[in-house]
Amino acid sequence: MDAGKLPDAPSTGRNREPILAQLQRLMSRSQRVLEIGSGTGQHAVYFAPRLSHLQWQASERREQLHEVRAWLAQYPADNLPAPLELDVTGCWPNISVDTVFTANTLHIMPAAAVETLFQRLPQVLTGDGQFIAYGPVKIGGQYIGPGNAGFDDWLKEQHPLRGIRDLEWLDQLAAAQGLHRIENNYLPANNQLLVWQR
Repeated sequence: MDAGKLPDAPSTGRNREPILAQLQRLMSRSQRVLEIGSGTGQHAVYFAPRLSHLQWQASERREQLHEVRAWLAQYPADNLPAPLELDVTGCWPNISVDTVFTANTLHIMPAAAVETLFQRLPQVLTGDGQFIAYGPVKIGGQYIGPGNAGFDDWLKEQHPLRGIRDLEWLDQLAAAQGLHRIENNYLPANNQLLVWQR
């Protein structure tokens, strides 16, 4: 597929550099990372060659997996294997990783799927593994920065089970699985990069 015809998620081009700056620090000792909800695959092909010390395992639901495959075929990397099929509410692949990463998924998934994601983390995380999530959240019931309230309304218009999640709720889900939040990084465009660790 011609690079100009690849599926494009414009936000990845805007947010990839500030995310990478954090991941280079947070994943300095990581060996294998599972990315949940790789979307088009644009984050995977950007991050993997710049984190060459680890293996970056992309994943996506069956209906979108062809988009990830197209990007990986156009921009291969030695540490970027074929993407896995993964629906958080279905069967997870038999995989062990020290880091799980996801970007812009927690507000898109139904709340029940977010709960399932956290419940399944111990199934794939080894040792003192970490879960890193990027995207908008509410803190103390308040939206972070201008625009997120309108974005939340738009999300719920698209699907009533979508929406910007409360950080306190995410912390509760994490704690139930033996993870505690160790970082909350404020990134551009009113997004957070959150880190929970076992």
